Amino acid sequence: MKSAGGASPSEPAGSGPRNELRVVGTSVSREIELLFERVARSAGRRAPRVLQVGSRTLVSDRNERNWRSLIAKRFGPKAHFVGLDLFEGSNVDCVADICSDPRTLAARLDEADFDLVISRHVLERTRHPARAARNIERLLRSGGFAYISTAWSQAFHVTPDDYWRFSLSGLRLLFGRLEVASAFYCGGDVGLDVAYRVERDGKPELDPRAGAVEQGLFQIVLDHEDNRAVLARQATERLPVSRTYLPTLFVNMVARKS
Repeated sequence: MKSAGGASPSEPAGSGPRNELRVVGTSVSREIELLFERVARSAGRRAPRVLQVGSRTLVSDRNERNWRSLIAKRFGPKAHFVGLDLFEGSNVDCVADICSDPRTLAARLDEADFDLVISRHVLERTRHPARAARNIERLLRSGGFAYISTAWSQAFHVTPDDYWRFSLSGLRLLFGRLEVASAFYCGGDVGLDVAYRVERDGKPELDPRAGAVEQGLFQIVLDHEDNRAVLARQATERLPVSRTYLPTLFVNMVARKS
């Protein structure tokens, strides 16, 4: 495996030895640009329809992007944006549960289909992620894209609750009717726009055996004394149950409906 942490994400697919597993450095901003390029090509001259699941603006979302503004900036005022959330609030156009009965959800959204469905930090908080995934697939038009970002490792966070964690393999099972276009990993630190793709021949590596790469990249193992020092520096009491830590990490998948 060759690590290319600082390599450009637009590097030609054939720039390295064939069939080589590579870790490619990128950024979330760059991946969003690539996503918008895909949506623009798919929509053609038509203004795209975009749905954000879990759109309500919260004070805690200080590192979350304003997708309504990003869509307007990229596609112009004719782009149609719908913010969907369980609760009323800022940036919410439609109050509904993404896990609802498909007919109920379609009625709330006026039977619309979308060129892009954005779901960031939502699936881990849904009671029925498989049902949510089916609804997202149904809401996409043919050729449309889903951008799914969800926690792989993160502290317990109750907004409104916290149920699940997902790997890329798990997301592929949930969204089995979609074709993976790209996948990347990113962190949760404010102001740190760093991401990594694991690829082979310029395409997302989807073989579960590539999990050893993620383990080597992201796992932090502390010895006993370092573990005690970390715990001692915490503002609140922590219990020393493990010497192995994972930072906040999110798995991101962009998938297309054929």
